[in-house]
Amino acid sequence: MSFLEVKNIDVFYGDVQVIFDLSLTVKEGDVVSIIGGNGAGKSTLLRTLSGLMQAARGEILFEGAAIEKAPPEEIVERGIVHVPEGRRLFTLMTVRDNLEVGAYNRRANANMAATLQEVYSLLPRLEERAAQIAMTLSGGEQQMVAIGRGLMAKPKLLMLDEPSLGLAPILIKSIFETVRKIADQGTTVLLVEQDVRHSLSLSDRGYVLEHGRIAMEGPAKELGSSLFRVGSRGCVLFGTV
Repeated sequence: MSFLEVKNIDVFYGDVQVIFDLSLTVKEGDVVSIIGGNGAGKSTLLRTLSGLMQAARGEILFEGAAIEKAPPEEIVERGIVHVPEGRRLFTLMTVRDNLEVGAYNRRANANMAATLQEVYSLLPRLEERAAQIAMTLSGGEQQMVAIGRGLMAKPKLLMLDEPSLGLAPILIKSIFETVRKIADQGTTVLLVEQDVRHSLSLSDRGYVLEHGRIAMEGPAKELGSSLFRVGSRGCVLFGTV
């Protein structure tokens, strides 16, 4: 049984279909990358998995249970946590307050204090900035807060949407190192990214999404080799390669 299994889902915005017959699997403990260009359907996929949108057809199974009709709050309680694109912090609240908001669900709330210390251990800059207002942080620090807030919800599966977006190269490296540490500590990660090299370098498996369909899939190392061979022949793929 796969940890997460998506079976033949179709997703629409109104009358416009944006995901077509999409299937994928995620094994427990893995880092899986979903890569593709703008408009490929990557963020829509995460929104569907987190219950913010519903598939018109198909199944989504998490730990063997069907969740395609479950509301977002139930999905969070089950252990799927979505860190959206753009950070979306409470900018006038402190770093600590932003982190504690992440522990609102019943499963996480009882262990908030211990989880906060775990987050500070993983991301020590956040402890240094605990009393600082979120809007005064750098872009990289704000992204760390967004990731830390997701970890406060005690995820079994952490879904990250474009965590490197808009960051300087040195900060991008730090973000991806953090993602790898999270996985090494036992949290399964589903990572949506346009930065192909970085995302595949830390992943176990990858999927290429084009126009709402899976175009390629496979072990991350093999998938990266195939993509970069195509790129070397002068074909522009997508995003950053």
